[in-house]
Amino acid sequence: MIRPARADDIPAIHQMIRDLASFERSLHEVTATEDDLRAALLGGPPSLFAHVADEDGQPVGFALWFLSYSTWLGRHGIYLEDLYVKPEHRGQGHGRALLAELARICAERGYPRLEWAVLNWISPARRFYESLGAVPMDEWTVYRLTGPALHALASGRR
Repeated sequence: MIRPARADDIPAIHQMIRDLASFERSLHEVTATEDDLRAALLGGPPSLFAHVADEDGQPVGFALWFLSYSTWLGRHGIYLEDLYVKPEHRGQGHGRALLAELARICAERGYPRLEWAVLNWISPARRFYESLGAVPMDEWTVYRLTGPALHALASGRR
């Protein structure tokens, strides 16, 4: 069953975020707390949304997303920040069901895009996404400004 996340799902979602970061060899970069997640998901107005794959009343996977906007299309879309299913629950359709729910939201709201990024070395995820009809955007490179470089630019030192 796929459903919107509830307040009592926050600890499980937070732990799955940490599990995902560990798998992606980036656990040391996670500074978000359960309170940060609670504020973003449940604060008003919400700026972040989540759906969980629920099995027997327990979250076994999640999709964390927010609205994007295409200036070329003049429409919102969904940007999927994280998709994760616990390893022992993979292969049961939870990831597909989470993506299908986001696709349904896009279709219902008239959003023309559902986008996300995946690390190049995670071949099983890439094959899974491509099996759904997703197309890699090979001609695009993701840039990130963070830490000292972000603050230097913000202060005019760069």
